[in-house]
Amino acid sequence: MSEKKKKYNVTLWIVIGLFAGIALGLVLPSWLVTPFTVISSIYMSALRMMIYPLVFTSLVVAIIGIGSIAKTGKISLHALLWYTGTTAFASGLGLILPRLLHLGEGITITATGTQVEAATFTGLLDTLQNLIPSNPFLSFTEGNMLQVLVFAVIIGLSCLSLKEKAEPVRNLCQSIYDISIFVVGKVMNFTPLGVFTTIALVIHANGTATMIQLAQVMIAMYVVFVLYAVLVYGGMVKFLGKYNPIKFFKDVAPAALHAFGTCSSNATLPISMQCATENIGIPKEIVSLTLPLGATINMDAVSIVMSFMITFFASALGIPVSIGTMATVLAANVLLSIGTPGVPGGAIAAFAALAPLAGLPLEQILGVYISVNTLADMGATCVNVLGDLACSTVLKQTLSTNR
Repeated sequence: MSEKKKKYNVTLWIVIGLFAGIALGLVLPSWLVTPFTVISSIYMSALRMMIYPLVFTSLVVAIIGIGSIAKTGKISLHALLWYTGTTAFASGLGLILPRLLHLGEGITITATGTQVEAATFTGLLDTLQNLIPSNPFLSFTEGNMLQVLVFAVIIGLSCLSLKEKAEPVRNLCQSIYDISIFVVGKVMNFTPLGVFTTIALVIHANGTATMIQLAQVMIAMYVVFVLYAVLVYGGMVKFLGKYNPIKFFKDVAPAALHAFGTCSSNATLPISMQCATENIGIPKEIVSLTLPLGATINMDAVSIVMSFMITFFASALGIPVSIGTMATVLAANVLLSIGTPGVPGGAIAAFAALAPLAGLPLEQILGVYISVNTLADMGATCVNVLGDLACSTVLKQTLSTNR
């Protein structure tokens, strides 16, 4: 009985809340708007409360972990190059395709809560000049995520250099990260209610036209997910890993399906390791490094989601996305992928960090994004896990050939 109580399928309830909210939003009475706004605002505030400590500490901890590359040799180095390279490619793909498909054009998005002034993008050179925060604490309070990211990199690299002397800082960051994950996990238990109220308000305020456009974005996104997995991962497994791609996808299906259902790369790690070692025959010394590292920094599909949604919202709001803005978003997207936790809802923190970099008013679009986040996150996590296993398969062949 207690075992059944613990099995709370958040993903299932989020999907139920999503469709129930859509249905109610079409006929939402005016007297429900205020209480729904209060609930939605409390939920989003609780979620946003942990964005900066979560992103900062996860990036510092990840950099310190990656710093063992020098000691673990070729395996970690090859994996790091693979993950960052494919993430950059995926991010660029996500920025270009929505523009070619004209997603978001011809619709308007109405805010469902308090509106804030959109962040102003001052150009790539000005952004580069302001990368180093003169006052890191001010960067946190003002919400300058790019400076927070750079500060995290500086702290992470400094900890690597100081080694044992920086152990207290590493432990502190790890503790704050664990606390942040714990809080986010508790908040995620209320995500079905948050999604229910948020999507109802979005539908009520924007009408069905916006949601039809969002559905088109989701369909286009999933088509890209499938093509990316088959062409990029399948192609690399075949030509670089010398492994039958059809057999590969069959061998890793249990991990992929588990990732799709749980929206968590971390929770899928044991199954991924089992598929890699038992089904594909990848040595444990490779698996033990590439899969945990991949769960931390391999966010190819999340990068596609971020780029897709940012381009969509920019088009819908009539905010021009220049080449300089795209370059900044792409670079920040790759950097943020290192700090995006492999847990359900981790992409929300990444989106909240990236959107202001593109000059988007977060208060106006966050509710819409949260409403579709789970549907996007399910496919994205599945593709990310496939990428982790594809990397391990390729490295099995590459490292054995180089011996």
